[in-house]
Amino acid sequence: MPSPIESDTPPPGLLQPGRNCWRLEHADRFKLLIDAADYFRALRLALLQARRSVHILGWDLDSRTVLVPDGTDDGLPAQLGDLLHALVEREPGLHIRVLNWDYAMLYALEREWMMARKPGRARNKRLRFRTDARHPVGASHHQKIVVIDDRLAFVGGLDLTRCRWDTPAHAAENPLRRDPDDKPYAPFHDVQAMVDGDVARALGELARRRWLLAGYAERRPQPREASEWMELNQADPWPAEFEPDLRDLRVGISRTEPAYEDRPGVFEVRELYLDAIAGAREQLFFENQYFTSNVLAEAIGARLREADGPEVAVISPQTQSGWLEQATMGALRARIHHRLKSALETHGPEAAARYQMYCPHLPGLEDACCLNVHSKVFAMDDRLFSVGSANMSNRSMGFDTECNLSIEVQGDADKQREVAQAIALMRNRLLAEHLGVTPAAVQQAMDEQAGLHAAIDRLRRPQQRELRPMDPRLIPELDALTQDNAVFDPERPVSPDEIVDAYVPRSARKPVPRRMIGLGVLAVALVAFALAWRFTPLRDWINLSSLIALARSVDQMPFTPAIVIAAFVVAGMLMVPITILIAVAGVVFGPVNGGLYATAGVGLSALLGFGLGHWLGHDALRDMLGPRINNLSRRFAQRGIAAMAVIRLLPIAPFTVVNVVAGASHLGLRDYLLGTLIGMAPGIVLTVVFSHNLAEAIRHPSLQTVLVLAAVTAALMLTAFGLQKLLKPRNKVGGDAPRKSGPATAGSGPSGASPPAEPGGRRDDPLPRINADRVSAEHAVEVRQA
Repeated sequence: MPSPIESDTPPPGLLQPGRNCWRLEHADRFKLLIDAADYFRALRLALLQARRSVHILGWDLDSRTVLVPDGTDDGLPAQLGDLLHALVEREPGLHIRVLNWDYAMLYALEREWMMARKPGRARNKRLRFRTDARHPVGASHHQKIVVIDDRLAFVGGLDLTRCRWDTPAHAAENPLRRDPDDKPYAPFHDVQAMVDGDVARALGELARRRWLLAGYAERRPQPREASEWMELNQADPWPAEFEPDLRDLRVGISRTEPAYEDRPGVFEVRELYLDAIAGAREQLFFENQYFTSNVLAEAIGARLREADGPEVAVISPQTQSGWLEQATMGALRARIHHRLKSALETHGPEAAARYQMYCPHLPGLEDACCLNVHSKVFAMDDRLFSVGSANMSNRSMGFDTECNLSIEVQGDADKQREVAQAIALMRNRLLAEHLGVTPAAVQQAMDEQAGLHAAIDRLRRPQQRELRPMDPRLIPELDALTQDNAVFDPERPVSPDEIVDAYVPRSARKPVPRRMIGLGVLAVALVAFALAWRFTPLRDWINLSSLIALARSVDQMPFTPAIVIAAFVVAGMLMVPITILIAVAGVVFGPVNGGLYATAGVGLSALLGFGLGHWLGHDALRDMLGPRINNLSRRFAQRGIAAMAVIRLLPIAPFTVVNVVAGASHLGLRDYLLGTLIGMAPGIVLTVVFSHNLAEAIRHPSLQTVLVLAAVTAALMLTAFGLQKLLKPRNKVGGDAPRKSGPATAGSGPSGASPPAEPGGRRDDPLPRINADRVSAEHAVEVRQA
């Protein structure tokens, strides 16, 4: 395949500051670091040279992370937190600022707690760890940036946290690949870029701005001029053992920042993707954790429908991490993938053949497992290469904070040829790693086969390292139960007023004065309670032992079952989490009575919620929740008992909300009650037994109670593991070429190319046609799930 430099001079300036990038700055050197073994080593070497400042921005950070698990000879601590403390102690002028996302509690069990207050670690005012919660509700700070002395910077998809380190070999068994608890984890793939010069200085400005916007003022001004930095620090922070891929070039810095408070949104990453998709001539190569963006899928579909459209290859993990991601982002990816394939099949086999999704297969893993791809990289022909933190998701295009670095063909003819060869080599290095061959072999196959997919197919080696064609399985039950992108992968911040508009009927909305009066009364009540707690014996009356005594006094009453069941019904209608009620029943009334009370209470609460939904009716449901939720209820009703059991096992919506929606839907009462019983019974039994034995172990600690508690805990874990295996997609991708399938029809099953048909034979429309040149920024904001 001829180089674009030889065939036609590329149009200058795809990277345009103010449109698809924030700044276009000069870099002395640029290096693509593939996998965390190289990145973490390079980062540690660079940190040792820091003299004035280090800025770390992250989505997740774990101070126990060991950057170089095979050891170093620098005499400094191995763990990241201890290393940073040692560096500020060693360098009197060094200031280190770590800004981590103030994460949602959903991730609490996966994160390190009390990171900045580790016992036995002396505090140093020049090492500051802070969290950033200045973002819209539901958004996250997703940038992964490290800047050292404003002279060297790292940008990509890798956080300095647990379970990231791995080598390009991605061996199924690597004794060095262990988490802080010394437990092994699966192979992990990601990419980071290292850059210096004016680009690093600009990224330093970005980091300081994030620090200030998070509410943390700089304690002392930092020098900005290059001459000042050279006087302060003569040592070059670039790690000598890492030879740059390119020298003397311009690098674009693209950002995503959601609109927040009085700040407008920034959508440079989205425009960068759209401009690259519109400008591709021969191929678009994506390596990304997610593919759930409506806007990008529509733009790609438009290019593929062109007679001479480019080839598109998407490398992605076969399954998302954990059942929650699989049931949300995994389901959304499968939905978009199959709708895209279905739309392309109507334009002939040539259009469909130009698009393919792959997963990297590793020998030694389970047959249905592939490498965990976490990177966010794309290449447009041999003319543009981008690496950063932005996923191919709606969130990354407009909702979370992101940062990407991009290089494009530039300069005179010789420089253009040099950059084009470097871009091709970086893409080929990624492909070579997944195919188990050399970058030269990849380039040779591409030249001889005259196509990206043909080259991949030629280099595939079944049962060895290879890129397997993948069609993410569209599970009908999860597809029907998973809400659309607006919930799990929003394209823009969703205001509280929009949530009210979407989910609360107008007749139930209180006027602003009444709401303010209610909030005022609540505030006064809370203040009064606080004062009573402080200056009266209230805190002596309301404590754990008193509450247990009160609950046990209920146990002595003649109508205990009725009282407890009524409490379940009332608390359930007030949206109190049903699992908490079940646990309380187990603690107070024991596993037998508590289980019976909980089952009866849950059943009656579910029945009343169903009755309320039935009384409201289908039209009220449509008015409150919108037509899509009504369509969901129809699909929900079509699957009856099985769907009801799944949603009880995977509570992706509050208990009471499910009850009301089911009552207003087309679901029959018999299927609803049977599905609820089947889905809730295992959880009730295990929860009451666990909570009862936990309370017994606390009240009467003994070897017997501890052993019983351990056994119950093991049963809970095995049950969770079994559910994960049961609900895990099982599409096995063999070594053969992907099989062709015609347009999907109603009832086509999990492998169909479209969602199930609606009553009356109506099928969801495929991706709508759009202008092939580009998708405007205004359109990108307004697009919704088709």
